[in-house]
Amino acid sequence: MKPVHIVTDKENISPIVLMPGDPLRAKYIAENFLSDAKLINTVRNMLGYTGTYKGKRVTVIGSGMGMPSMSIYAYELIHFYDVKKIIRIGSAGSLNQNVKIRDIVVATEAKTLSTFAFSHYKIDKDTESASTKLIEDIKSSINNERVHFGPILTSDVFDVYTGIDHVLNRLGFTNPLAGEMESFALYLIGKMENIDVASLLTIVDSKYEPGVNLTSEERETSLNEMINLALEALIK
Repeated sequence: MKPVHIVTDKENISPIVLMPGDPLRAKYIAENFLSDAKLINTVRNMLGYTGTYKGKRVTVIGSGMGMPSMSIYAYELIHFYDVKKIIRIGSAGSLNQNVKIRDIVVATEAKTLSTFAFSHYKIDKDTESASTKLIEDIKSSINNERVHFGPILTSDVFDVYTGIDHVLNRLGFTNPLAGEMESFALYLIGKMENIDVASLLTIVDSKYEPGVNLTSEERETSLNEMINLALEALIK
């Protein structure tokens, strides 16, 4: 079996990977944060680049939206390119009144109502955790950013606020910081395939701040604090 979604020479991909959802955010990171960045994947326009950050080789590649898309790209990175560490950087909606727009959430664990775990690994599981080592590396890399550590909800739908009370009740989940669509899949794959994984999420909208959210352009290019924090943790 050969990879069909990430197609490049094996040596073109670093063992440490930064994964935004948006491939245009990967392009932005390559152009603004990496030195000597080289385009290494264009299949389905899921742009990927490898360059250096403070002398360390780093690959940045999009994951797409949702758990199925994340699982495709994480799986190929691990099984065909020997990637050992992945940090997801993405956007999320706040589910906690103390988590404000533009704050950063580090997802210590992700919970979901999805059947992803059963479909992918034939196990019944609704909760998975980030790698302890990466969480510690993120903590030690914080500068002046406003960062929250705690559990999040991974949803199958984009509008996580719709029916949120029903979802949280079904899960017995009382304290989520935020909601998004990918982290549970990354965390489960990381655990099952024995690699280090973590998710950093910038809050772009909130049920507690209605009418205040980041535009698509701002989401693509204005998440620099999260990007810097992730890169610093990734190279430790």
